[in-house]
Amino acid sequence: MFVAEPERKTEVLAHHEVVVLGGGPAGIAAATAAGRAGRSTILVERYGFLGGAGTAAGLANFCGLHGKVDGAHRQVVHGIADDVLQRLQALDALSAPHLLFGGRIQAQAYDVSAYKLVADQVLAAANVHLLFHALAVGYRDGHLLVETKSGRRAIRGQAFVDCSGDGDLAAWAGAPYEIGDGRGNMLYPSTMYRIGGVDPQKAGNAWERIAELMEAAEKKGRKFPRKKPIVRPQPNPVEWRANLTQIRNPDGSAVNGIDAAQLSWGEVEGRRQVWDTFQFIRESAPGFERAYIAEIAPQIGIRETRRVRGHYQLSEDDVLDCVDFADSIGVNGWPVEEHVAGSVEFRFQRKARGYNQLPYRMLVPVQTESLLVAGRCASMTHGGQSAARVSGACFAMGQAAGSAAHLCLAAGVAPRALDAQRLQQHLRDNGAWLG
Repeated sequence: MFVAEPERKTEVLAHHEVVVLGGGPAGIAAATAAGRAGRSTILVERYGFLGGAGTAAGLANFCGLHGKVDGAHRQVVHGIADDVLQRLQALDALSAPHLLFGGRIQAQAYDVSAYKLVADQVLAAANVHLLFHALAVGYRDGHLLVETKSGRRAIRGQAFVDCSGDGDLAAWAGAPYEIGDGRGNMLYPSTMYRIGGVDPQKAGNAWERIAELMEAAEKKGRKFPRKKPIVRPQPNPVEWRANLTQIRNPDGSAVNGIDAAQLSWGEVEGRRQVWDTFQFIRESAPGFERAYIAEIAPQIGIRETRRVRGHYQLSEDDVLDCVDFADSIGVNGWPVEEHVAGSVEFRFQRKARGYNQLPYRMLVPVQTESLLVAGRCASMTHGGQSAARVSGACFAMGQAAGSAAHLCLAAGVAPRALDAQRLQQHLRDNGAWLG
């Protein structure tokens, strides 16, 4: 059954040279890069704040900014990411990098509220226009269509960058895409939460102890959403972040982040899992006796939906074999982190170098004009996306996409025709490290 809507004319709200959809790390970097280059740029975001999964989904730590390079941990993503880190550090809202997964990789925790503030500052410094509380709903004739509290509006652009995470704009523009691993499986999402009131002295290395307690309880019949929990302290050590839920449908499949009914089920199921796992931690782990839930993330953390088909697809073997590309625009140092039913499977790089380069071609969708993609919806296989979807690679892809949009406009060419070497020099001149 369908409802016929009357034909309408939509008011054009604004005209910008570069239109960026989505305010996660890819969108922050893309809009900032275009704005710093002097382009009239607007960033459209459905929430009232930036940060993407790092704020809206409560992730609360940067993954992929660092890599284990020839046995030594070091930062491998630079450029606009450096500005974000420096501003967080100035607010005393950034922890030192910490080890994960038996010391094989590093992540870096930050204060979520401070990240929202810092993202505002970075965009303002680049003279980027922000349109919050705007839900993108379509694309037509060079206009992004959005629904706002002021009504339906259109935003005219000359170059577009899809950093929506779900590849919404690319799909509306006619770009082909893939979902899942080809066998009906997607990465399982999680509901993140933060725990307050922790006694850090008593808790000690509770991130190790909690996993042991869960394993012992499972042997006695206790059920948990998944194995391999991640429970770690934040910059203020009385607050810890918890990543140990796994949101599945009643049939056991992963909740689909582009299905409204499944998302609605998932939000409720996620909060149920939060309370269940928190009760166990509070009852079992030393230092958590007087703890409480400080925040359940505003939305479930989606790891995979559409992956837009580009002129190159980054593969799992590219990640594991630390592959180089002539058109590199940055690097990924994160391993393959595949969230499968009931657990998380990690596959680490097979070479000591510890990182792969990211090719510009993965940002350029086929069958489209004036469009680039960046972030977890970029052109990757299921296995490749299981690694390069994290914030470090997203910052790198975003800065490259925003820079490419600027250079395409300057040269009067489509993204597929852009001189990659010119883009690479521009990125180096602006602090990026290409590997």
